[in-house]
Amino acid sequence: MIDIKENFSLKKFNTFGFDIQCRYFSTFSNETELKEILLLQKKLNIPLMVIGGGSNLLFKNDFNGFVIQPTNKNIEIKNETNEYVELRVGAGENWDEFVEYCVNNNWGGIENLSLIPGFVGTCPIQNIGAYGVEVKDVILLVETFDIETFSTHSFTNADCHFGYRDSIFKHDLKGKHIITHVSFKLNKKVDFILDYGHLKTELLKYKIIDLKNIRQAVIDIRNSKLPKPEDTGNAGSFFKNPVVKNELAEQLKQQYPDIPIYVQNAKESKIPAGWLIEKAGWKGRNIGNAGVHSKQALVLINLGNATGAEVLHLAKEIQNSVKNQFGIELEMEVNVV
Repeated sequence: MIDIKENFSLKKFNTFGFDIQCRYFSTFSNETELKEILLLQKKLNIPLMVIGGGSNLLFKNDFNGFVIQPTNKNIEIKNETNEYVELRVGAGENWDEFVEYCVNNNWGGIENLSLIPGFVGTCPIQNIGAYGVEVKDVILLVETFDIETFSTHSFTNADCHFGYRDSIFKHDLKGKHIITHVSFKLNKKVDFILDYGHLKTELLKYKIIDLKNIRQAVIDIRNSKLPKPEDTGNAGSFFKNPVVKNELAEQLKQQYPDIPIYVQNAKESKIPAGWLIEKAGWKGRNIGNAGVHSKQALVLINLGNATGAEVLHLAKEIQNSVKNQFGIELEMEVNVV
């Protein structure tokens, strides 16, 4: 039996900590409960929103609709050899707890993605990534539930059309499918990815390089730069790192010799959004109750009683500033509701 809550506060369900409400709220642990919720939602004829940990959401106002959250927490070994393990994981599993579980079992591939907030079910949507690793590198299958037909589907890695912080679930399948499980292939014979500068430096503190130390190094770096949502409301990285034409990157390099540029291919390069925002003078600044974090300019924060509209206004001012100074349009990584 599903538990439906009416006029429910989402303050603890969005990492910005906005005190907003939704019309109805419920959780589901299996497809039977999900179908029951969807039948009710269709009967009420109100919008539907599926959330994980609420770490990638910017609510402008109360949500006059039905918010649902998966609670299925299960990690199942589907296949195992001497070289790798294949796992099927419930969408309601906490992402970082899953990473910790894998590291403790010496299964490699996602240790660089430690301490990223959210649920396993939301990781394919955004194709989460950090320190040279993207979750698409280890995803085998994404299982979904069709909102209209109530049928189940399985999407292979190729089917998901993964891109930089992107997937088919943000486009063709947005609002049409709900992710219920994700399957991963992790390695027992680990090939560490340590190219990222900050990570290399942090690992100098350790005598040996192994999964646990890499995970700890990532956690230490993130904790040193990023505020904890329970202390200061935020959604982590607010903007995507822009990918620009190499010609523009070269022009900027001549003007700003210290600009970090990461060549992607023969035509494009990636530039850290945080560097652009800081260079534009926004680091540590605020407009009203919305601010830019003093240690990481990529993070916008709720200074106490900010509204979603205030944070969005700050974001747009930053976008305009960066566009005017560098000719680069920053794209928001968070979902505005």
